[in-house]
Amino acid sequence: MTRNIIVSADGPPLDCDLCPRLVAYREANAATWPDWHNAPVRSFGPLDAQLLIVGLAPGVKGANRTGRPFTGDYAGDLLYQTLGRFGFADGTYDKRPDDGVTLTDCRIANGVRCVPPENKPVGAEVNACRPFLVAEFEAMKNLKVILALGGISHNTTLSTLGERRASYKFAHCVMHDLTNGLKLADSYHCSRYNTNTGRLTEEMFEDVFRMIRTTLDG
Repeated sequence: MTRNIIVSADGPPLDCDLCPRLVAYREANAATWPDWHNAPVRSFGPLDAQLLIVGLAPGVKGANRTGRPFTGDYAGDLLYQTLGRFGFADGTYDKRPDDGVTLTDCRIANGVRCVPPENKPVGAEVNACRPFLVAEFEAMKNLKVILALGGISHNTTLSTLGERRASYKFAHCVMHDLTNGLKLADSYHCSRYNTNTGRLTEEMFEDVFRMIRTTLDG
């Protein structure tokens, strides 16, 4: 840690310098695209939500550009469309942070808040960002379900909560009962690669949210 960073549910400061590799990548992107966000991306949605969606990290031309999680790239197209269908989002998503979309009983975060090269954070970067996710979990007093998008997010969530990874195997459209009373839902990541290859279809993604909706509605 190069300086004192205040840890809160709001996430790291915009000039956070905990991860030198990510800082260098941010600065390189800022030199190429000075009008982009190019900073840690804060979570989106109310802290009193029952559902928290945990992604891996911002995409370079998505949230790193727009400053809002899953906004500006294909993953956001599918995610916000599905959130709307299941009552977790209001408004018309238009790939920009000022499109007027609001989240209902749902919050979106990333395990790593800065964009990593090739969309691949390393373990030290996940660990450095973990305190912000811990603070977020602690601040969400009504939290009941965590949705992990992808295997790395699944493992990050388990480690953050102090759960044994070996006890909860990642699998698409599975709901795990954690020892602290929370439920962890798993989904393949809603990336263009996964949808183009057929690993994840819109129907499969909707199945996950149907499972979550049923759980929250009791």
